[in-house]
Amino acid sequence: MSKRYTSFKEFYPFYLSQHSDPRCRLLHYVGSLSVIALLVMAIVLGKHWLLWLLPVLGYGAAWIGHFVFERNRPATFEYPLYSFIADWVMLAQWLTGRR
Repeated sequence: MSKRYTSFKEFYPFYLSQHSDPRCRLLHYVGSLSVIALLVMAIVLGKHWLLWLLPVLGYGAAWIGHFVFERNRPATFEYPLYSFIADWVMLAQWLTGRR
């Protein structure tokens, strides 16, 4: 990545371009939905030690998609906050049929 993004609005189209393979996007969706499920389960069951698994599930699934299918470097390494937000925006768009 050579361009420096200074706003999320500017960053998001780049983010989507890095997720052109549907298998990569699917792994992102699976990871994000697994994070939500695990978070709810940890809270409901009072098993707060499970929370350490959240980044493993979320990032693990996503990074497999990047390294195996996209063959690119996750934007998280340079834009952690924008990438985190973009993951949830992409998931919301998929769930609502807007992407």
